[in-house]
Amino acid sequence: MTELYGRRLTRAEIAAHAGAMAQFGGVRLMTLADGAERGVRMLEFRTGSGLRFTVAVDRAFDIAEVEHAGRAVGWHSPTGFRHPAFFDYEGEDGLGPMRSFSGFLVTCGLDHTLGGEEVDAAGYNYPRRHSVRHGLHGRLPGTPARLAGYGERWEGDRCILWAEGVVVQAAMFGEVLHLHRRIEADLGGNEIRLFDRVVNAGPTEAPHMLLYHINIGHPVLDEGARYLAPVRQVLWASHAAAYRAQETGYRVMRAPQERFAEQVWEHEMAADAAGEVTVALVNDRIGLGIAVSSRQVELPCAYQWQNLQGRQYVLGIEPATHHVLGDRAARERGEMLWLAPDEERPYRLRFHILDGADAISRAEAAIRAVCAQPEEDFPEPSNRFPPLTGPGRR
Repeated sequence: MTELYGRRLTRAEIAAHAGAMAQFGGVRLMTLADGAERGVRMLEFRTGSGLRFTVAVDRAFDIAEVEHAGRAVGWHSPTGFRHPAFFDYEGEDGLGPMRSFSGFLVTCGLDHTLGGEEVDAAGYNYPRRHSVRHGLHGRLPGTPARLAGYGERWEGDRCILWAEGVVVQAAMFGEVLHLHRRIEADLGGNEIRLFDRVVNAGPTEAPHMLLYHINIGHPVLDEGARYLAPVRQVLWASHAAAYRAQETGYRVMRAPQERFAEQVWEHEMAADAAGEVTVALVNDRIGLGIAVSSRQVELPCAYQWQNLQGRQYVLGIEPATHHVLGDRAARERGEMLWLAPDEERPYRLRFHILDGADAISRAEAAIRAVCAQPEEDFPEPSNRFPPLTGPGRR
């Protein structure tokens, strides 16, 4: 049955209360029509629980806006949701993507993540191409998707809201990687489910890296908001010498700051009995938070991004396939993922709204039961990165 407005209802009972189910929730396609966002297709999901989110079809099928009961959860940058025609991957010494970076989810990849690098291209078997030059976080975020379908589907008395799309990142004599994405939510639910498949559709093997840049803004992010995670140890911290000067550790957030320099941590996480790693950001003052769950076998690495700069105020939860060391290091360490022609890799994530003190308390207890995170605000990074092993890595 579906829980809606404090009652458990059958499909027939829901249908009896309106002329169309769209009164309560559903999925609809819209197009933005002004400024740099003009022409971007958006799918709007409404679950009836207070959860509303949009999927930017023309921006890698990423999740753009997330809100609950009118309260923002996802983050908006100053750039807005710019049309992919303006995506300048090659510009500004590899930082061009920062002119289009915005939204709750920015999926980074598919053959490169993290900072700009130049790497060997011999595997593509093209004599004129000796290397590939990458900018920040790969080409995927500025690539529009083909919309495969969307709508509502009943399974008994459960209604699933869904959308599917395919994003193609391709070059002649280069990578040909397809991202097949399905996004789901339940009518009456507070959870978003994401199912990805990355497929090598090219004639030669291709390197593969993936990072989910999940960006959380105010009011979930606020002074006193808490980062909850099953952290075994802190592996790495960028600009570590400046952290104490900025008086911002990894556990408790500060109000927006002037001239705050971004902080990034890589944590080694513990997984629960089902193999999932759950990380949350919670605001006890307003009783609102969000938990992000991923499968450790698929995404063994975990970053935390703090940009507490005023007017850009955001925290990122970032499960990833590779350590923060980067593309070239992954190759040198034998940890790069290589996909043979027609080979694919699956990824699954869940985003769960924590509505109220009880939901926050249950999530915190579940995370702590897996592993108690370090109590100190500035744990000393080990700078020892565990080897990444498994099928496809070499």
